Formats: sequence, structure tokens, C-alpha cells
Amino acid sequence: MSTDLLLRERKTLIQERLKSDGRVLAADLAAELRVSEDTIRRDLREMAAAGLCERVYGGALPLAPSSLSLSQRVAMAPERKAALARASVGFIVAGSTVFLDAGSANLAIAQLIDPELKATIVTNTPLIAAALMEKPGIDLILVGGPLNRAVGAAVGARAQRDIEQLRPDVCILGTCGADTEAGLTAIYFEDAEFKRLVASRSRALLVAVTNDKLGMAASHTVVGIDQVTTLVLEADAPTHQVAAFEASGTTIIKAEASDR
Repeated sequence: MSTDLLLRERKTLIQERLKSDGRVLAADLAAELRVSEDTIRRDLREMAAAGLCERVYGGALPLAPSSLSLSQRVAMAPERKAALARASVGFIVAGSTVFLDAGSANLAIAQLIDPELKATIVTNTPLIAAALMEKPGIDLILVGGPLNRAVGAAVGARAQRDIEQLRPDVCILGTCGADTEAGLTAIYFEDAEFKRLVASRSRALLVAVTNDKLGMAASHTVVGIDQVTTLVLEADAPTHQVAAFEASGTTIIKAEASDR
């Protein structure tokens, strides 16, 4: 009985630390609680299996929050996403082929593209395609197949076959979480598979990330942070996370401060 109580107390503490600190390290918890690292690692394995955290080397991260629909996400913190979009849109240059992945920040980027810019934009996302339809300079390619409503885009076998015919100069990828150890992650398996494919076929990879996704890990790995060419972060992104991303070799661009 007392052992069960101690186990519950440890797991409660771990959840509290994940919420307050954004990650836990098995060695630190073992020393603090005066138990073995094997005990803490077992606790973390059980919590990960129960969907309470994401295991990473040496510890664990909080799970990325459950996904809302793309339409719902568009309405959340639009000023922050607009600031990220302003810092990102310059990477879409004349004569280039750019893949714009599903994501509310990426929709904001699409809306900011100069209507007269001569470029090819590929997307798997109807909302992004609609934002580009009236821009006469843009050659628009819509990747097809069944629509995954949770993602707001086509990510299945047909979409993957379409992408295999392309070699974008830049992929502007959406992500559910970004962490130096877990990398970029996605909530849905098929979405992660699609993202990995398009990233592997692109010459450069850019990701615009709001603060709430930093230090988060969803269930499915997309790519490591070291494979990201450029990370566009908010002006007040936590300093320690910015430093960790820079140490991985990724170029960091800070958006200008937005009015919240």
C-alpha cells in the first residue's frame, strides 16, 4: 500500500515538474527522491505508455496538446502568427518552388505573399490554396487525395505520391512540437510520415514556431532539429531554448515583438 502511494506521489511530482519546467531528467529526479534511476526510468516508461509524457534520452517531455482543427487554430493568437509570418515570408523568393505545409502560422505566411511574386507554391492544404488563388504571380500546385480533417490537409498515399514528383527549394513545415532532443513531432502518424517525406525532398527546411510548441513533443517523430535549416521564433522565445537550438546548428530568426 505504501509503495503504491509513493509511486502515485512520484508520478504526480513528475507531472508537476513537466508542467512547470517543460522537461524532467531521470538523474535529477532520482537524486531528489532518493530512489534509483532505474525506478525513475520505469516510472517514465509507464507514464509514456499511459499517454502522460514523451520519453526522450535521459528523461521526458510534456506531450503536445491535442490538435484542434486548422480552422479553430487560425483564430488563436493571430497577432503572434502574423509576426512569425512577417519574419518568414522573405524566404519565399522569385523563381523558387516552395512547399507550404498545413498550419495556422503557414496560412498567415500565405496571406502575406506578394500577389505579384513569380514563384511556385505547392501545398496540401485547401485553406492555404484558397489564400493563394487570387495572387496572379503565384503558380499554385495543390497536392491531392483524401482530406484528413484533423490535420486540415491531404497527407495520405495519394498526397505522398504527388510529393515524390517534386523537389522544393524550401519546405515551410508545420509542427506540433519542437525540442532539441525530440526534434519536430506530429500528433498523427500519417501526417508525420507525409512531413518526413516532403522534408527529405526539399533543399531547405524552415519552421515557424509559436512559444507554446517549444519544448513539447507529440507522439510521432518528423525530423531532428539538426535537419532544420531555419527556425523562426517569437521575439520572447525562452533564452535557454534559443541557445539549445543554435547549438544544434540551426539558424534562428526572431520575429519582431507583436502586440498581444
